[in-house]
Amino acid sequence: MRLVPIYQEPNTSKKHPQHKIWPYLLRNVVIDRPNQVWCADITYIPMRRGFLYLVAIMDWYSRKVLAWRLSNSMDADFCVEALKEALAKHGTPDIFNSDQGSQFTSGAWIDVLTDAKIKISMDGKGAWRDNRMIERLWRSLKYECVYLNAFETGSEMRMGIRKWLTYYNAERPHSTHGILTPDEAYASKTEPMRLAA
Repeated sequence: MRLVPIYQEPNTSKKHPQHKIWPYLLRNVVIDRPNQVWCADITYIPMRRGFLYLVAIMDWYSRKVLAWRLSNSMDADFCVEALKEALAKHGTPDIFNSDQGSQFTSGAWIDVLTDAKIKISMDGKGAWRDNRMIERLWRSLKYECVYLNAFETGSEMRMGIRKWLTYYNAERPHSTHGILTPDEAYASKTEPMRLAA
């Protein structure tokens, strides 16, 4: 019957009025290799009672999730932790794209990117299509994992999401790459890593 509840969802993309907004750099750019463009986004994950916030860092070409973190607050710290983990494990992208949310315009986030000499790109206001790769990840995660499990606790949710993301990266072929999983697509064309300082 496709019934859905109607309730206010948390807004995960609140802009900070004093933070600098960076231009969108991906218009007409052909993305044809790993570590060319990474993206990040935050979504809310409902539990049986309440919700947590989830941030993920994704390689745009391969759709591989490079790092992720859960938090019960919207401060920038959990986003910065995920970013630092992705850089430590996978090197640096040429461009990093995000929305204009205050976590991604914060000094702590911007400092990590500028210190690593990564070009910063931000979606236009309300332009969800600019970061559509990660929006599709959220839809799949919620319908295939979160909504089927009604997690009771944060630790339960962390284990469930970890299991699903491992499956997503290593076992589930992505339509963009035919029979290749995100892990295989990432590994098949990865250039020698330029490790972050």
